[in-house]
Amino acid sequence: MEPLSPNTEVRLTVSQCFRTLTTSTNIKDITDALQTLLCYLDETPGSTTPSVQRAEFRRAHYTRTLQLLINNIQADWLHSLTADQRTGLWDSLFLHGPPEQALLVLMEGIGQLRWAVLKEECRKFLQSGRLADLLWLYCQAAPSDSPQLRETLLGRIVALPDLTANRLHPNNRPLFLPQQYYPLLATEMLSALERTCQALRGGTDCSLTFVAQTLGKACVQGHSDLLLAVMAPRLSVCTHSDMVWQRVCWKLLENVPQRWMEAVLTGLVQAVSGPDALGRIIGNLVLRNKKAQFVITHKLLLLQYKYETKVLRTILGYLAADRERRPLLVQVLRCVCQAWANPSAVKHTPLEQQLYVSKALLLSVNLLNNSELQELRSELLQCMLGGMQSHLDSGVVRIRHMGMVVGECLSSRMDINGTKLKFEYENDEETQELLSLMTSVAGDEPEPEPEIHDDELTPYDMSGDQEFSQTSPPRYLRDCLETLISSEDATRVELSLRVAESLVRKNVFAAREISVQLTKVLLHMEDKYSINCFLSYRQATMVALAVTDSIPVTQYLTTEFYSLNYSLRQRLDILEVLALAAQELSKPITERSDPSIGAAASSDLTPHAGDNPAHWRQVVEKRIQSKTKRLSKGATQPPAKATPNRYAPVAGHFFFPLLRNYDKPQVTFDLLGSDHLVLGRLLHTLGLFMHLAVNAPIAAQMGRSLLDFVWALRYHVDQMVRRGVLFAVCSVFLGMPSKNLLVDLSDQLFETRSWLSDVAEGDPDADCRSLAVQSLVLLDKSLKKQLQDSQALSVES
Repeated sequence: MEPLSPNTEVRLTVSQCFRTLTTSTNIKDITDALQTLLCYLDETPGSTTPSVQRAEFRRAHYTRTLQLLINNIQADWLHSLTADQRTGLWDSLFLHGPPEQALLVLMEGIGQLRWAVLKEECRKFLQSGRLADLLWLYCQAAPSDSPQLRETLLGRIVALPDLTANRLHPNNRPLFLPQQYYPLLATEMLSALERTCQALRGGTDCSLTFVAQTLGKACVQGHSDLLLAVMAPRLSVCTHSDMVWQRVCWKLLENVPQRWMEAVLTGLVQAVSGPDALGRIIGNLVLRNKKAQFVITHKLLLLQYKYETKVLRTILGYLAADRERRPLLVQVLRCVCQAWANPSAVKHTPLEQQLYVSKALLLSVNLLNNSELQELRSELLQCMLGGMQSHLDSGVVRIRHMGMVVGECLSSRMDINGTKLKFEYENDEETQELLSLMTSVAGDEPEPEPEIHDDELTPYDMSGDQEFSQTSPPRYLRDCLETLISSEDATRVELSLRVAESLVRKNVFAAREISVQLTKVLLHMEDKYSINCFLSYRQATMVALAVTDSIPVTQYLTTEFYSLNYSLRQRLDILEVLALAAQELSKPITERSDPSIGAAASSDLTPHAGDNPAHWRQVVEKRIQSKTKRLSKGATQPPAKATPNRYAPVAGHFFFPLLRNYDKPQVTFDLLGSDHLVLGRLLHTLGLFMHLAVNAPIAAQMGRSLLDFVWALRYHVDQMVRRGVLFAVCSVFLGMPSKNLLVDLSDQLFETRSWLSDVAEGDPDADCRSLAVQSLVLLDKSLKKQLQDSQALSVES
């Protein structure tokens, strides 16, 4: 008889073992069969099983063996095995064979509803380093299996937490959760890369395709932060002085598929410690890979803006660190300059993106050397002038400040004939961060201040001392007016301005006689003596006049708002005075303990609602809360005492004159043209008037007129104007009675609701989106209340 071939002998032996495991109840026969199968996995040098038979078993019978074990996982003989037998025989069959086959079989158990009992085997598989063995297996040489099998294996590795969660929830193991699994996968990939480095040092060729695919697929599925938080620091250390590691990292990134390159690079630039580490890990990838170049030089700088300043420093520092990559830095700077100076971008892009681009511009300019700076001087100058104009024309304070800071920094960096721009702006956290981007990393340390040694004498407390003046303030309002008109004495003018408000409030009848004349003098008055708090005193007095003699003063101010030969500052002053006067008139008189002290009197200028979005947001939120019904709010409070509303009778005098002549451009004033700032302030002021007129008889008429006025401006290019439009719409929904809202505006409500929905979803400005949502909430509440009232009336009738 001819001897059996090795393949046939292995097949017969495996078949006999399968019959034993399936039908036998003798525990000794079971353990012998398991031991026979395990011998085919023995790779020790002293193994008695021929290598040909071991290879055949791995190729043709190992997967079938594991499938048989899983199918018999509920057999009685398995529970009869001792702990040592289970570890040495059962577990070893899963842990010592080809890792890719073992993983696929374990994952296949999910569909067979045996996952609850297989979770222990999967845990041991992961914790014993089998993933590293699997990855290293595909690094050693080009695999002989099919692309479909590799794709399936890749999907199982990357999606293991999702697959286990579907079966084990809520009894999932911590190891199978993404927070633990992906850092473990990162560690296993690093182990495979370490083996690759050792093999390359020994002269063995390796392939990193499968590891790169694993990295890319995991990153594109949203796990780059967990993976690269482990890998990036380790790769940074390993590549610091080891050229083999650098070559391995460069090859790893080159082999990432194009469709996953963006996810890998986006996660990497956030995880690395700085530009040097990024350069060691990816090398000159941006010069060899077009997708990588697009992501690094364009998408992360101009299209996305959610990253911290550290990411910008890393990207731009990486481009500037190598001579071959510096042309890309110049290219990036040109693109960033165009984006920053584009008037359309200033109007239509979110403020956060404009801040992000401003940071990129300053960092790029700071990285230029002298020769590059000379080459780009004309382009930078054009960018500075055009961009500053676009930013300073904006109605948003933060955008104007942004333009001022960037203009200062660019002029300082270019040093044009020793001339440097200097603006006055609020030195807040945002402007400080922009200014800090132009400072060098290793700046000079400030010199220590000299120590001041006090003498032994105790100083007197002079904090309460007042400056003595021989000139006494005026006691009569007409004397005050005369001084403000004709006096050239700076002290007398200052004293008159200081007491003007209190004189107006104490002498009501005298104030009404000269109210319009004094208002005219104050409106045209300039601070030619540099008086402290000049604007505050001037504004407080004009507010007091508008409160004391409302109709004549408001008629004068609203008429002058559209007159010729007024500066934009004066027109804004008119709106601020009217807004503050309306607010004071709408408050109960009992809120002020001293009638001689007005609500507008303060040491600082009262900011307009348009400069502070939180101001009108609080107003709207307060009104929403007041319209919301609650079953219980704790301890009840006594009802407020009824007081007359002084604003309601004169609300029309504040409101309607400002709706005239808005579409007639003047020589120095074009409200619907270039003067967006004034238009935005006007809309906020009208919205405030509407809000304060709640429950007034004229509120319905005001609401209809205001909605007609703002409707033509709802798609305005300036975000400040759009905010004003939405604030006005909010005020209409708050101020108009629900009945009038449904009856008088029924034809417009559907179109208004559709427009508000579009704004809430697609407006680039976050404040506009928020206001649109609040307007929709208010509209729904008003309509619901009206329908409930109508139903209640019908039931009663």
